[in-house]
Amino acid sequence: MSYANLGVLTDTEGVSKNISNKAIRIVEVDYDPENAYKQGHIQGASLIWWKRDINDPVRRDIISKSQFEELMARNGILPESEVVLYGDFNNWFAAFVFWIFKYYGHENVKIMNGGRKKWELEKRPYTKDEPQISKAKYISQPPDEGLRAYLFDVRRALDSKDTVLVDVRSPKEFTGEITAPPEYPMEHAQRGGHIPKANNIPWATAVNDADGTFKSVNELKQIYESKGVTPDKDVICYCRIGERSSHSWFVLKYLLGYPQVRNYDGSWTEWGNMIGNPVEK
Repeated sequence: MSYANLGVLTDTEGVSKNISNKAIRIVEVDYDPENAYKQGHIQGASLIWWKRDINDPVRRDIISKSQFEELMARNGILPESEVVLYGDFNNWFAAFVFWIFKYYGHENVKIMNGGRKKWELEKRPYTKDEPQISKAKYISQPPDEGLRAYLFDVRRALDSKDTVLVDVRSPKEFTGEITAPPEYPMEHAQRGGHIPKANNIPWATAVNDADGTFKSVNELKQIYESKGVTPDKDVICYCRIGERSSHSWFVLKYLLGYPQVRNYDGSWTEWGNMIGNPVEK
């Protein structure tokens, strides 16, 4: 059985064959470009750095419509461009950028299945040469708020039998033993635990350990349906700051074809810091 939307994935072989295709923009998305992109990347790939390029430098928020347009322009991307995203950490930051592309209405965007991990396992070539990019003109669509959940949406979900919450963090974060992964201590919440009613399905359960590719449809269905996360529900995914949850959002919405899936990018750093919000451990 194939994924519900095959057009959102490409494989390493397909990318390798299209390196010289000027109609395709290859973009690497990294948490740590010093130890990834700058050490070597796919020929012609530009860089979107998660910390610098996707988060507003002042507000606790993702970039605005105008900031997104400027980012696309710097990367030589047109509204009609086919964009292939890949990156470190099994593509979880690439999935976050995919979510932002869709939020601002870019139609033709794909993730390279397996990301840097699979490319390197196959011993495919890298370069350290940064591409020469001509600035483009980009006008985005208005934000698609149907892809994003806010604090008030999650509060309403607590009283809804038709909404299921998916906490994609590690089990220790879910129980409140820790408030952030030790290797990513940037943002914490005042309290540990999880949103009431949430199901803990860590994001990484959706990928194969060996090469970072997504698991099969049947394996993914078993993972989510066994926890009551079914296509008839309104699904809200969250993590700590919204990037890991975008990976699970991608799996549920595009690979499994769930009709109503949203990413709560405020996630635990918002929920766990808000006065009056209920917390379970």
